[in-house]
Amino acid sequence: MVAGSPLRVALMNDFEVVVRGLQGMLAPFEDRVSVVEIGAQVDVRQSVDVTLYDTFSEPQVDGEDFDDVLESPNPGAVVVYTWHLDPALIEVALAKGCRGYIGKTVSGAELVTALERVASGEVVVEPVTSQQPEPEPHSPGDWPGRAEGLSAREAEIVSLITQGLTNNDIALRSYLSINSVKTYIRTAYRKMGVTRRSQAVRWGLEHGMTPDEMRRQVTDQAP
Repeated sequence: MVAGSPLRVALMNDFEVVVRGLQGMLAPFEDRVSVVEIGAQVDVRQSVDVTLYDTFSEPQVDGEDFDDVLESPNPGAVVVYTWHLDPALIEVALAKGCRGYIGKTVSGAELVTALERVASGEVVVEPVTSQQPEPEPHSPGDWPGRAEGLSAREAEIVSLITQGLTNNDIALRSYLSINSVKTYIRTAYRKMGVTRRSQAVRWGLEHGMTPDEMRRQVTDQAP
C-alpha cells in the first residue's frame, strides 16, 4: 500500500450479487478504499492489499475449501466478512493466517476502518463478542432473493437447499441449530409460496440461488 493512496481491495464470494453488494457498500469511501477486483468462484488475479471474503453460502473457515483463498497468488491480507462469530471459527481463521474477522453488523464506515487497520498490520476482530449477530431487519450488502423478500439468513439457507444440501448439512455449514435451520426454512417457504423441498429447489434455480462464476477488474491501476 502506497502512503496516502486508497487501500486496494478484492471482493470474493460465489454469488455475483453478493460481491456487487459489497462493492456498493464501499463505494461512498472510494477516497479510502479502491475496489480493484470482484470475483465469484475465482482466485484473486491482481496484487491487492486486502481480500474481503464474504461467507454467504460458503464453507466456513474450518473447511479445506477456505484454504484455497489463503493460498491464492495475490490475496494480500485476508479478511472474513460473516454472520458467524463463533469463537471457535475466529480462532481457526486467525490460526490459518487471516488478518481480520468482521461481523456483518458493522456499518460501512466501520468496515472500512477495520480494513485500514488490517492493512496497517493489525489483526482485527469486530465486533469483539461471542454472540451471533442477527441479520434482521437491517442487513448490509445484497444477496440473491432479497428482491423477493428473503432475509440474508433465509436466502443463505435456500441457496444451500438449491445446491442439494440436507438440513443437517446446512446446520453444520451455517453453525446454526437444526431447529433454527427448520425455522428459517418455514419462513422462507412462506415468502416463496412453496411447501415442498422440490418446489424450493425449482424456485431457487429460477431466482439465482446457485453460485456464479465471474471476475471483474474494476480498475486498470497498476499494482
